[in-house]
This record gives sequence, structure tokens and C-alpha cells, in this order.
Amino acid sequence: MSAPEDTPDPVMTRLLAAQEMATAGERDAAAAAFAEVWAEVGEDGDPLHVVTLAHYMADVQDDPRAELEWDLRALRAAERLTDGRAQEHHAALSVRGFLPSLHLNLAADHTKLGDRDAALRHLAAAEAAVPALADDGYGRMIRGGIDRLRAELAG
Repeated sequence: MSAPEDTPDPVMTRLLAAQEMATAGERDAAAAAFAEVWAEVGEDGDPLHVVTLAHYMADVQDDPRAELEWDLRALRAAERLTDGRAQEHHAALSVRGFLPSLHLNLAADHTKLGDRDAALRHLAAAEAAVPALADDGYGRMIRGGIDRLRAELAG
């Protein structure tokens, strides 16, 4: 879901800045920044903003149930997102390209919560969506995550 910004979108700029905080280990500051944007955007906001925000917000949650809820929000927003809207942000984006990561995250959430059946369903959905990934660092990262989770659930 990570992509360089082609067009100026102040909400995406704020989300990417908050994600940089999270990546730098500033989870609390990132969570606060995401919460501030969420108060403005909300569940029914621009699907690109919602999917991005929810996807990133899930990663700064300490409670696996909260992480699951944010990841579910991201998937619901992806269902409303169009390729055209995603490509307004970056020409190479497609909704199909979001699905492997979104489903992998949900599979991992369900694994943490002990729901193996739901984890396997989302893992299968992630695997089915893999052809949408490019053969680049991001695609390899997601494929590797799928492989590791598949091995964990098999063992």
C-alpha cells in the first residue's frame, strides 16, 4: 500500500508523515496523528483516505482486537475504492494491488486471536490476490509474509 505521492493531497501527505513516525518507532505520536485525521475523515470518507488511514492505524494498535477492527475498516474501504481514485494519488496504484496486504494483515490478526479458520480464509484470499503484485521489493515483502504465515499455520 505504500507508494510515492504524485499529486498533492493534504490528507495523504498527513497520513504518510504519520506513517513515517510509526516506522521511526514513534507509535504513540503516529497513533495520535492518525486519530486526528480519522476525526476529520471518518468511516464514510474518501475511500483512499480511509483505506490508507485504517491500514496504517492497525499497525500502531497494541490490542489485537483493535488491530483487527482497523484492518477490517481498511478492507471495507478498499471495497469502495476505485482504481481511478487510487490513480489520482499515484498512477501505478490499483485496488487489486491492495488486497494481498489487506488480507495478509487480517490473516495475521485472526492468528493472534486464535481464530485459525478465519486466518486461513484471509490467507487464501491474500494468496489469490498475489498476481496483482509487482515483482519489486513491496511485492516480495508481501509474498514473504504470506509464505511465513502459511508455514506458521501449517506447523
